[in-house]
Amino acid sequence: MSEITTFEPTAIDDSPVLHAAACSYCGAPIEQFDQFCPACGGRQASETESVEEDKKQLQHRRFQCKNCGAEVAVEPQQRSYTCAFCDSTYVVELPRDFSGRQPPEFVIPFGIALEDAQNKFQQWIRAGGLFRPGNLHKARIEEKLHGVYLPFWSFSMLAESRWSASIGEHWYRTETYTVRQNGKTVTKTRTVTETEWWPLDGRHHRYYSGYLVSGSRGLSQRDAQRVKPFHLAALKRYRPEFLAGWLGEVYSVEREEALDMCKQEFIRREQNNIAAHMPGDKHRSLNVETEFSQINSDLILLPIFLLSYKHGDKLFRFMVNGQTGRVVGDKPLSPWKICLVVGLGLLFLLVLFIFASGML
Repeated sequence: MSEITTFEPTAIDDSPVLHAAACSYCGAPIEQFDQFCPACGGRQASETESVEEDKKQLQHRRFQCKNCGAEVAVEPQQRSYTCAFCDSTYVVELPRDFSGRQPPEFVIPFGIALEDAQNKFQQWIRAGGLFRPGNLHKARIEEKLHGVYLPFWSFSMLAESRWSASIGEHWYRTETYTVRQNGKTVTKTRTVTETEWWPLDGRHHRYYSGYLVSGSRGLSQRDAQRVKPFHLAALKRYRPEFLAGWLGEVYSVEREEALDMCKQEFIRREQNNIAAHMPGDKHRSLNVETEFSQINSDLILLPIFLLSYKHGDKLFRFMVNGQTGRVVGDKPLSPWKICLVVGLGLLFLLVLFIFASGML
């Protein structure tokens, strides 16, 4: 629970002194012995539970990658760590009291075993192997595959917009014209579409939610979009036990930065929604000004199997959605195989050209 707040009566107020605590989820006042928040229903941890949870949090050791900036919590017995995001060994252990960050609020547990994720990688790396390096499947890089709980910010907010546009309505007229056919002048008719334009403005509002912003510097928003979707209906209240046996990254993208990214996405959706409901036959010069209110955020941990490997001097990444099994990734190409195929194609065209020239 948050710090106890005491409301003292004034000289003109003879109401009794109220001792209340703030809800750890929504901030609403909670009476001293309430187990659940009357506003949001969130379960309130007792002082004993809070102490035990703090102890469990301290049982994890935290590393920060000097190369990509990712921060990961690992089991206390793990003495070395290779970054799963960039395959770098430039990591440093952080002191236990260094974080000071907001704890996760929700989590989606892993629904796929590590062995299944490794099998998916083997199937993926062998598929479409015409231009792949021949030694790639022999490297046993699947041993670098780790299950990681990655932080994501989820926002919900009300968008209220004012818009203005030029609305076009079609009307039709018939005109005659002449053409020359077989040396004669022929009169024909055709239908011409004209558009009448008129200004229009209005208001639009919609409540948006469900867009996930990566809270990891090591996982770009582009890669996060590729590994989605996650079924958020399976969210559970976070408890440290969910991290047992798995890596867990501490968020490195702050809430305000993630909020700006989310607003840009919701502005884009708001513009598309307004454009889809424009009257008339067409429109142009649409201008939308949007303001957001009732902003709520959740910090959640999502399960992802992550493998980063280097081939030559380039870094490649493979990911499995730990809830749905969706597979995404990038594979290296063999320049020698590509040159060989291109060379054979050019040789074939040259042979055809010589053969065709000899036939003339």
